[in-house]
Amino acid sequence: MMLTCFFFLLLFTDSALSQCTYRDVVQHLNLTKEKDLWTLTQPVNNISEPLKLQLDVLLYAILEVNEKDQHFESYIWVDVTWRDKFLSWNSSEFCGIDKINIPTTSVWTPDLTIAEMTEKDKAGPSPYLKVFSDGDMWLREDMVVVSTCRMHVFKFPFDTQKCNLTFKSIIHSDESIKLSQSGDNQRITGWSQKMMQSKTEWEFINMTSSIQNEDNFGINQSMVVYTITMKRRPILYIINFILPVLLLWSLDMASFMMPEDGGKVGFKISVLLAVILMQLLLNEILPASSNRIPMIVVFCISIFGLMMLSLLETILVMYLMGKDSAPKDKEEDNQNLSEECGEKEGSTKLCSCFRGLELVLCASTSDWPSGETSSELLQVEKEVSHKQQSEGPNDEENSVIKALSLLRNMLDTEKIGYWTRLAQRIHKG
Repeated sequence: MMLTCFFFLLLFTDSALSQCTYRDVVQHLNLTKEKDLWTLTQPVNNISEPLKLQLDVLLYAILEVNEKDQHFESYIWVDVTWRDKFLSWNSSEFCGIDKINIPTTSVWTPDLTIAEMTEKDKAGPSPYLKVFSDGDMWLREDMVVVSTCRMHVFKFPFDTQKCNLTFKSIIHSDESIKLSQSGDNQRITGWSQKMMQSKTEWEFINMTSSIQNEDNFGINQSMVVYTITMKRRPILYIINFILPVLLLWSLDMASFMMPEDGGKVGFKISVLLAVILMQLLLNEILPASSNRIPMIVVFCISIFGLMMLSLLETILVMYLMGKDSAPKDKEEDNQNLSEECGEKEGSTKLCSCFRGLELVLCASTSDWPSGETSSELLQVEKEVSHKQQSEGPNDEENSVIKALSLLRNMLDTEKIGYWTRLAQRIHKG
């Protein structure tokens, strides 16, 4: 009797120990037999009720934001959970085993995709998923997603971008699969900020989710939209682009203190070409299909326009000053003076005196300091006029006064011409 009890106890112990491995659970679930039955059919008891899928998305890294092509590349973790009521067991019968890992190819998995994805996932599918004793399935996918993102660059480089990742089934409608998010916005944002490994030039702000139903080619589908909000760090663009453009504009404004010669025009053209080069670099960054002209483009065009007006003003001033610097016909001026002297009869003495005075003035003006020729003639004219008023009118003295006035006007005109004065007004204005 004792031996019989011992035999049954040993048999029961061996039987209990044989139920404490993962293989026993797999054999109990019949996953090794009739494999197609588990992979081809959707795990629902009532086909009138949709299978509920819960998504939990974590942003792990912002790899690239391409404004030119309007592409957004990110590295995300996607957790998908659902319940398969056909895959369950009593954990107490298997030594407390409440979960196992099985290949994803051995059971049915949802056909989820991202609507904005433009390239195939570079990370590859996950080889395993986790099955719990109550039938809950947990699939984690690490995905490198290259997706389209409509970017608004009006405030570039002080812009904030929002890119969407829309998860949906490829062929199933909302009558077959119902999507929902497992975590709230604050939770997914906090975890993403904590786990973020790479941000490049972008600062992650938050990530929000929303559930939508949309008609896609006649199929009403359930979708979960995750919106990633990020802000650009503008410091590099300020140092490498905006500040150099402002310095070039300052150089152009400082060129107004340069003398009016050909070198000034060459300097302004060189600065203008530098601004054009900066605009070409900007064109490589901004998208060509923007609905609004970015503010930085308006800024560059304004600077370019001001520098172009400055160059045109310099060319106009040099042209006007060049008209006064043209050589004058001295013989024609002397002939006009001689004709004026010969108009009156008996003025030989006056003309001789005038020519003598002209010779004296011509010989002596070269010795006068700059700016004093006209004032000296004005002083002589005043002395002659004062003598005339004290002694009475005299034709010769009247003629001398007229000659002095004429010479003074001629010297004033020769000193600063009309076009030069006009150019100076334009330059000061």
